[in-house]
Amino acid sequence: MGLAAGDKLGAYEVLGPLGAGGMGEVYRARDPRLGREVALKVLPAAVAGDADRLRRFEQEARATGALNHPNVLAVHDVGTHEGSPYLVTELLEGQTLRERLADGPLPPRKALEHAAQIARGLAAAHEKGIVHRDLKPENLFVTKDGRVKILDFGLARALGGPAAGEDSTLAATEPGAVLGTAGYMAPEQVRGRPADARSDIFAFGAVLYEMLAGRRAFDGESKIERAHAILSQDPPELSASGVAVPPAIERIVRRCLEKSPDERFQSTRDLAFALEAPAEGSGVSGPQPAVRTGRTWRGVLLAVAAVALLGAGTAVGGLWRRAPASPSAPPRPTPITRFTIELPPGR
Repeated sequence: MGLAAGDKLGAYEVLGPLGAGGMGEVYRARDPRLGREVALKVLPAAVAGDADRLRRFEQEARATGALNHPNVLAVHDVGTHEGSPYLVTELLEGQTLRERLADGPLPPRKALEHAAQIARGLAAAHEKGIVHRDLKPENLFVTKDGRVKILDFGLARALGGPAAGEDSTLAATEPGAVLGTAGYMAPEQVRGRPADARSDIFAFGAVLYEMLAGRRAFDGESKIERAHAILSQDPPELSASGVAVPPAIERIVRRCLEKSPDERFQSTRDLAFALEAPAEGSGVSGPQPAVRTGRTWRGVLLAVAAVALLGAGTAVGGLWRRAPASPSAPPRPTPITRFTIELPPGR
């Protein structure tokens, strides 16, 4: 780490390191002007001369800064200090989805909750004309209060054309593949073709599959093996993982993972809508009504009989009250009507 506690970066005071990766070093810092803690992502001067890294760092700043959504990491500020570009973002407390999945698959209800949030965040990006292109568990953060945040738009690009200085070959996205992207890239990305919103939907399907099954949808010992699996194989049925997954969710995952973009969901808004239906009626959100048995029908028929008898008694009582009293004739006994209820055979 190039910075230590107490160092100043622009107006921000460094409190300590949070982590480091291929796209920079991250520190916890304090903004004295607003009295809040923030995260500082710094591209060290030693690698700032790398045109590709600098471009991706700037791309992340522009893409994330253009978004304002609760499921996307918020950017507060950007700047440069002594030749080192930096990005100031909200400080998140929690863990990445990759860290969470190290403990095993998520319960279907929780997986759907996370998936719906991811879909809404992606929809916000797509509506701004931004494709993430690097969606994976490492780039999804789950806060302590259960909110999912989409991170790292370093490979993002505008819809309709390549990012500045980028060609459309697989080699151009190789830095992302080194970080493990190969297991989540859509087939068109593996083939070096332009990515659009439906490419993010494919990656989303791979992430949802992994949340439910506890294993990667497309795995292999190398990037080449994972790329081959994406192009030519379908992941095992979710039911094979031993987790009870409603069929409606299985269909959503399969549609996201279609090899042809035209056969996937065509927008993340449609995808988010589809995710709401299983949560409401597939048994994920609660028990379904019990099926009536013969014993239940017997109870219903007996209740009907009781209501009928009560109604008859009330009617007779009303007639009795309305009948004029006769001093010379004794009261006549109240007639009783017998009701016979026939139960269905076998009940």
